[in-house]
Amino acid sequence: MRLGVLDVGSNTVHLVAVDAKLGGRPTPMSDWKTPLRLVEQLDKQGNIHDKGLKALTDSVAEASELGKKLGCDELIPFATSAVRSAPNSAKVLDHVEKETGVRLEILSGKDEARLTFLAVRRWYGWSAGRITNLDIGGGSLELSTGTDEEPDMAFSLDLGAGRLTHNWFETDPPSKKDVNALRDYIDAELAEPTAAMKTVGSARLAVGTSKTFRSLARLTGAAPSSAGPFVKRTLTAAGLRQLISFISRMTAADRADLEGVSSNRSHQIVAGALVAEASMRALGLEQLEICPWALREGVILRRLDKGLGADPQKELV
Repeated sequence: MRLGVLDVGSNTVHLVAVDAKLGGRPTPMSDWKTPLRLVEQLDKQGNIHDKGLKALTDSVAEASELGKKLGCDELIPFATSAVRSAPNSAKVLDHVEKETGVRLEILSGKDEARLTFLAVRRWYGWSAGRITNLDIGGGSLELSTGTDEEPDMAFSLDLGAGRLTHNWFETDPPSKKDVNALRDYIDAELAEPTAAMKTVGSARLAVGTSKTFRSLARLTGAAPSSAGPFVKRTLTAAGLRQLISFISRMTAADRADLEGVSSNRSHQIVAGALVAEASMRALGLEQLEICPWALREGVILRRLDKGLGADPQKELV
């Protein structure tokens, strides 16, 4: 069965197609994405404005047509933080469905953390013991920890790199005052969930997922993506602190010239680095291992767990 997964994130609309089989790896045979920056297309009330809605609808329509051309037998369309947090999300979902025929399912923040954790657990296996996972998206930060495939605790906070950049930084590069103010805000938002996570025990393996963590690891010396998914990549707290002092004084255009940073994300890498550093510090983590699997792989794995003959109309989670 060819399975299509359509991920409407806060930064991109991303379609992957997988030839799914029981016991098989969720390796895409096709991978397409287009930048959207939806979290930056909100009005003062947090609603997705008309321009953002049109861009979203056009992207979903394009992805849907591509899925048909690729011969996808089933499409799993879902949306995360930017749509989830918008007060007009119901209107957005109805409009997209009317124009494209695709009904997006909004993943809750907790379910986003759970499905990402599932992918990480499957990648590392049972021998990893307790895993603590951090995932930084454009709109939110997901935190999870556990010893099984379901985490003991899972949290989602509105600490995404794109959201924080849009809300907190007024200049490029950001002023030292704004950087320090954002640091204080992140620390305050992390205090309660990280304190709760530490009560269940320390992690045997601490993991970072998402493009933000991959970029930060690359900037601190990890192997490039061209080296393949099986090369071990790590991000240290010490390396991250040094990196922040360097990139926070650069413009977005200059950051885009750094290896591992795309032009679409160079403007938000400073905020992402601040979230990463604060999360690691709050949890007492000196190093993260970078996992190549994340939310989309978790969605595919959960779908396969239900069996290829399962009703595709049933809820994703």
